[in-house]
Amino acid sequence: MVKRTGPTDVNLRKLVSELNKTKTKFWKRIAEDLMKPRRQRRQVNISHINRFTEKGETVVVPGKVLSSGSLKHAINVAAWQFSASAEKKIKDADGKALKIETLVKENPKAKKLRIIG
Repeated sequence: MVKRTGPTDVNLRKLVSELNKTKTKFWKRIAEDLMKPRRQRRQVNISHINRFTEKGETVVVPGKVLSSGSLKHAINVAAWQFSASAEKKIKDADGKALKIETLVKENPKAKKLRIIG
């Protein structure tokens, strides 16, 4: 049987280590989701984000944001990765596309955040 080692990306391992050092359950849950194999990590389309969010919200995607669909309102989206066109669509809707590391520094207590995906 093969021993599970987790992600091999050095930056992802650093992020998970940082998230595990926080004292909030929210960031630890994100770290747990990011430690999953790439095939099991979340991939969320813009249309899904649009459907389940409201204007001004901040959401976290522990995986990758893809560009299928359109975004009709301004929101802040934090994710491990963005496709180039997804990032453009979020910015075109006057929202922000943030890396998870940035959001952790801005909001270490995870106030008013939600997981999407």
